[in-house]
Amino acid sequence: MKVLVTGGGGFLGHYIVDELLRAGHRVVAYQRSPHPDLQARGVEVRQGSLLEAEALRTALQGCEAVLHTAAKAGVWGTRKAFFSTNVDGTRILLEAMEGQGVGKIVYCSSPSVVFDGSSFEGGDESLPYGSNWHCAYPESKVAAEKMVLEWGRSGKGRAIALRPHLMWGIGDPHILPVVLERSRQGRFWIIGDGRNRVDLCRVENAARAHLLALQALDRPEAVNRPYFVSQGQPVRLWGWVNEVLQAAGLPPLRRRIPLPLAFAMGAVFEAAWPALRRPGMPPMTRFAAVEMARSHWFNIDAARRELGFQPEEFPIDEGLRLYVEAWKCGRTPLAGRQ
Repeated sequence: MKVLVTGGGGFLGHYIVDELLRAGHRVVAYQRSPHPDLQARGVEVRQGSLLEAEALRTALQGCEAVLHTAAKAGVWGTRKAFFSTNVDGTRILLEAMEGQGVGKIVYCSSPSVVFDGSSFEGGDESLPYGSNWHCAYPESKVAAEKMVLEWGRSGKGRAIALRPHLMWGIGDPHILPVVLERSRQGRFWIIGDGRNRVDLCRVENAARAHLLALQALDRPEAVNRPYFVSQGQPVRLWGWVNEVLQAAGLPPLRRRIPLPLAFAMGAVFEAAWPALRRPGMPPMTRFAAVEMARSHWFNIDAARRELGFQPEEFPIDEGLRLYVEAWKCGRTPLAGRQ
């Protein structure tokens, strides 16, 4: 099968491309940059953004399915920026698929679509979409996930939305770099009582879930619905963070900030940052404060049952050692992969 991977040069996208190639599929990677390493492995690389309809139509020629991972992620940014890429871009992709007769899509969503500021402990896909966002990212992912699933339910094709939780591994550009850099600068603290549990998902398992979902698109009973994906074994968030720091030779976090104080700090920073024209992300946001203080782990029985997903176990200490070695050597994360 010839498969288009949006964001094929990104963190998760690279691993998905690996899985597809091992399974014998032909792969088209669609992203903004050229990625000669993918070309050297026989991947057809197409450059463009999700807002370029003609480039998408060209990339989709001859494809039978799409694995859609390209997105604007993060906890800071304008609503316009998040909705432009994550919502408008997904709409344009679906329209291009229709124009090229491509009727299968696996969409990489996020567990944050159910965010409402409370803790989640063992919830499943029956949870309603969230509200009271504090951040445009989850709001945009809700709109895009709804669009993809409605596209499938309307008879235009078949769709599956995956919700991998806190992906990490060699190549991670989001979670571990922030933990390590802010801790090294003394700008990271435990939020709340430090006992909250969260799901993690090794990126290898998230990529494998996408391949399984691609296969499941041929089974009507499995399609047009979302699935939570994780290791299936929640961890104490702040205990895990301190394991990361120990592996990097950094002191553990000990200072605690109550959630109400962290939330108030986030609100102040969110108001001050654009007014002061400060670059980058504020030290705290309301969304980040809540996410770091609350428990959020989910039941993955549906993915096990309908997709055949069985997360491979990865020793945390070994995974952290490999990541930290790459980080200490100053290698780009993806270049540090084996």
